[in-house]
Amino acid sequence: MRKNPLVILFASLWLAAMFPGLSAAAPSGEAAKEHFSQGVAALSQGNPSGAVEKFTEALNLDPEMTEAYINRGIAHLRLEQYVDAVTDLDQAIEIDPQATEAYYNRALAYSRQGLYDQALQDYTQALKYAPKDWQIYYNRGNAYLDMSKSQDALNNYQKALKIRPHAPEILHNRGVAYLNLGEAELALEDAEEVLEINPNFARAYYTKAQALDKLGKKPEALAAYREFLRMGNPTGDADLLQKALARLKALEGK
Repeated sequence: MRKNPLVILFASLWLAAMFPGLSAAAPSGEAAKEHFSQGVAALSQGNPSGAVEKFTEALNLDPEMTEAYINRGIAHLRLEQYVDAVTDLDQAIEIDPQATEAYYNRALAYSRQGLYDQALQDYTQALKYAPKDWQIYYNRGNAYLDMSKSQDALNNYQKALKIRPHAPEILHNRGVAYLNLGEAELALEDAEEVLEINPNFARAYYTKAQALDKLGKKPEALAAYREFLRMGNPTGDADLLQKALARLKALEGK
C-alpha cells in the first residue's frame, strides 16, 4: 500500500514549522493540529490504531480538517477496515473536491473490496489533479489486471514506466499482463529485468517460470519454479506456491 508521503511529510513539516511549541493549554485549533501531528507520527511508526485515535481527537476539535480525514482513512486501510476508510475519504472529498490523496486511497479501499468500477473512477479522478503520479497509473493497472482486462492494465503500466522507468513492481506486473495476452517472450524479458534489479523479488521467478513454460523451455522453467518455491512467502504467496508445486510435479511427470 502507498505510504502517502505528500500528505504525511507535508503535514509533519508544516506543523513543525508553524507550531514548534504547542502546549496543553493551546487554543482548540492548535490543539487539533497537535493531535494531527501525533496521528501522523503514529501512522509513520506502524501504529494505525493509535493513529485513528489521534486523528479522531483532532477531528473532534476541527471537523473540517481534510488531512485528518485522509490520514484516518489511510489508517483504516492499514487495519483492513475498508468501509470506515471509504467513509473518511468521502468526507475529505466533500470538504475538498480536489483532494488527490483522498481519491487515490478511496480507490485502494474500493479495490480491496472488489469494487473495481468505483476504484477505476477514483483513480481516473485522481489523475486529473496528479497526472504525473506513477503510483496512480500502476494501481489503476492493477485494478484492470484484477478485472482480467490485461490490455487496459498494460496501457497503464506503460504510462507508469514512462514516469518511473525500471521500477521492479511495475515491470513485474507488466510481465503478468504480457503473459495474459500471450506475449511470453515479452513477459520473460520483464521478469528477467526485475530479477536483475532485485534478485529477491520472489514472484518474478514464478512469472519467469510461467513464461519459460509457455515457450517450451522445460529445464529452465523447472529451475525457475523451484527457485520460486524456495523464495516465496508462505503466507502472501500461498496460492501461487500451490500452483507452482502442482505445475512442477506435472512437468516432472509425478
